[in-house]
Amino acid sequence: MLELLNEHACFGGVQRFYRHASSAIGLPMRFSVYLPPGAGERPLPVLFYLAGLTCTEETFMTKAGAQRVAAREGLILVAPDTSPRGAGVAGETDSWDFGVGAGFYVDATQEPWSAHYRMYSYILELRELVLSSLPADPERVGIFGHSMGGHGALVMALRNPSLFRSVSAFAPIAAPSRCPWGRKAFGGYLGADASHWRDYDASLLMAGMREAPFPGGILIDQGLADKFLAEQLYPEAFEQACAQAGQHLMLRRHEGYDHGYYFISTFVEEHLRFHRGQLG
Repeated sequence: MLELLNEHACFGGVQRFYRHASSAIGLPMRFSVYLPPGAGERPLPVLFYLAGLTCTEETFMTKAGAQRVAAREGLILVAPDTSPRGAGVAGETDSWDFGVGAGFYVDATQEPWSAHYRMYSYILELRELVLSSLPADPERVGIFGHSMGGHGALVMALRNPSLFRSVSAFAPIAAPSRCPWGRKAFGGYLGADASHWRDYDASLLMAGMREAPFPGGILIDQGLADKFLAEQLYPEAFEQACAQAGQHLMLRRHEGYDHGYYFISTFVEEHLRFHRGQLG
């Protein structure tokens, strides 16, 4: 059951913030939804956005400037939180890149994280909740995200191409098994055996594909002034994996752009239009 926390008129539609009891997480979770004008008159395509480290369900909706485009394109936007809140796990607030605000969209297998840190299953749960509670078309669902959320979006789409028909990302952590952020998160949530990390590494998943899962292409934007590019993101690994699998990838590199929401807000319109074209 959804609890409406607040709502705001926005570009002829409505911006809402919800809370609900999550069976996947075992705790209340929050998410945000933008409903464009005309929502409810007919089922509309829906686009899930997964945010990055330290972000919440509010970050994208307040910083990206996406509602104006979604209103014009007739897209429902959904943004979940980035981790459980209030799990009470010892050490969950000690680091900005692990624990609260840093669920990494995996299902933890290691104690004490495995009880509540199940963000992979939560995104699938939220997808079903949105489709059953809001005027969203189940045949037209896409996903995108930024940084940690870009990693999450790629993994969710690659593992569930029948559930997500389109995928894109801003500066994703494209090969988390190789980078400090990913190794810290995977080691903590999934254990020291790196063979258990493969299912959450987009570059490794793509390299194992026998055919292209997204014939309409995958879109990634990456700023070349991003201070995390060399050490944390590895877009070239995903690019190589796509070439190996025959997957069309539009990896656009942009001089002067960094890792933040000035970058995202610059290109968010093109991402929404990309998804609208894929979803119909």
